[in-house]
Amino acid sequence: MRKSAAACVLLLGGCNTHQSALAPFGLEARSTLTLTSVLTFGAVFIALGVALTFVLALRAPEGRLGHAGGMRLVLWLGAIVPTVVLTLLLVFALPAMRPIPSEAKDLRIHVEGEQFWWRVRYEDGGGAPLSSANEVRLPVGRTVVFELTATDVIHSFWIPGLAGKMDMIPGRTHRLVVKAEKPGTYRGVCAEFCGLSHALMAFDVIAMEPAAFDTWLASARQPVRRAQGQGAQDRGAALFSRNGCGACHTVAGTEHDARIGPDLSRFGERLTLGAGILKPTTANTAAFIRDPHAFKPGARMPAYAAMSEHDALLVAGWLKSLAPKEAE
Repeated sequence: MRKSAAACVLLLGGCNTHQSALAPFGLEARSTLTLTSVLTFGAVFIALGVALTFVLALRAPEGRLGHAGGMRLVLWLGAIVPTVVLTLLLVFALPAMRPIPSEAKDLRIHVEGEQFWWRVRYEDGGGAPLSSANEVRLPVGRTVVFELTATDVIHSFWIPGLAGKMDMIPGRTHRLVVKAEKPGTYRGVCAEFCGLSHALMAFDVIAMEPAAFDTWLASARQPVRRAQGQGAQDRGAALFSRNGCGACHTVAGTEHDARIGPDLSRFGERLTLGAGILKPTTANTAAFIRDPHAFKPGARMPAYAAMSEHDALLVAGWLKSLAPKEAE
């Protein structure tokens, strides 16, 4: 009894609402869950019917069922009833499998999988493309088109509560059309083994009310807000440049415009660090800078072990100060 209870507790520990296909917040995921539930019910109904027939046949007295009756039983329970049930399930399933329609004016989010992080770019036709990393923001109630590809190896883009999985293949672009139905903060993952840190390749998904999303998008396109006259942050920015961090990373509004690593513009508003694996505290950011491989084996970012803890904290403090101005 205790073992059974312990097993149930372990299973319940895997339940959540931020990364589960059983807790949908998108139109496709909700439709898939409904379809799965109905098909499961149909399969169980047929299985129970077969089991019941088997039990009744075993308990029936000898000679009760003749050849003619047996043939009728096989005809109805072996052919007609399953055909009707499966036909009804097919009729129900086909409309649910129809893709969400999209238009040229819909928001497009280009996501590129890399070892082991996500490059994100927003294109809405209303301004210059907006680059980001390891975070996706969506407007609730609007159609969004994901354009998915990969840089190095095959990845798989999956936001369980929003839609199904979609492979990301180098040299090809796949489209995934989605529509979020309720706001909240959720989680996406890579669902295709892609290397040592495959399990450490996640991203935050923030579904926002349309007005809030428009405000955020306008704000994110503004120059980065940096505190003025603070010596610690000035020293952090100088250390960032002196240690060559700008050779890989972009920081909008500065001279750093590299495209090798994640875009660090607006780093201060990120919910997680290292593609969803750490809280973005100053201490965690400094530790990641000095030894990223301790947190993410196989990461291509070089370690800065020679950088002192004090200097790493200064760089981390400067990065934490990066945030968009409020949209006017």
